[in-house]
Amino acid sequence: MLTKKRHQLILELLAREEVVKMQTIVDQTGASESTIRRDLSQLESAGHLRRVHGGATANHMQIDEPSYFEKSDRFVEEKDRIAQAAADLIEDGMYVYLDAGTTTLAIVPHLEQKAITVVTNSLPLANTLLYHRIPTFVVGGQLKHSTQALVGYNAREGMLIYHFDVAFLGMNGVHPTQGFTTPDPEEALVKKTAIELAKKSYVLVDETKLDEISFSRVASLRAATIITMTSSEQEAKYSQYTEVVNAK
Repeated sequence: MLTKKRHQLILELLAREEVVKMQTIVDQTGASESTIRRDLSQLESAGHLRRVHGGATANHMQIDEPSYFEKSDRFVEEKDRIAQAAADLIEDGMYVYLDAGTTTLAIVPHLEQKAITVVTNSLPLANTLLYHRIPTFVVGGQLKHSTQALVGYNAREGMLIYHFDVAFLGMNGVHPTQGFTTPDPEEALVKKTAIELAKKSYVLVDETKLDEISFSRVASLRAATIITMTSSEQEAKYSQYTEVVNAK
């Protein structure tokens, strides 16, 4: 098979599967592993994919995660609009879960006049909630340096004593077929648990997270309503899979 044909086949496989193993490409093309490694290197250099151990992923898949501080000054105005739309959904007397993240953090200043109780797995949120004198419970678990979130099995176990009226979550990827995703399996476990424990869940994301896929799946799009700011075309696209609140 000619090089151009192999490259086309590899990209077609990635378009269908998002992640393709080396052995699958070898079987499909009939080429050797060394040839496929060279093909993947060339396609990665051209920006068409990302090589991972044992194969390749679509170029828009996120594996690395920006730190809390790296994200804190991005899309500030947009996050505040999304946060205001989220806060408008919270009523007095509710038990609310706020996930770790800079967009969920932006909700807190809008909550001062509401008689609510909050549960969070985020140290920055806990400190901000304390400052605003909002009754708060913090779940235990492993402290993740980059996001300052408490994650993992112990965090999940600590959450199981609660039930939430609403849960507001951040997410790294939102995709029509791959659902809600995040880079860290330990953090994905906590997000999934929050959705399971809430009567109603909302995912707060800026437009850059739409059509993105990260490493660990949290849930399908049916599991939560999306709150974002996006074009009418994107809103219509995602409304086929779940409810969308456009904060524009």
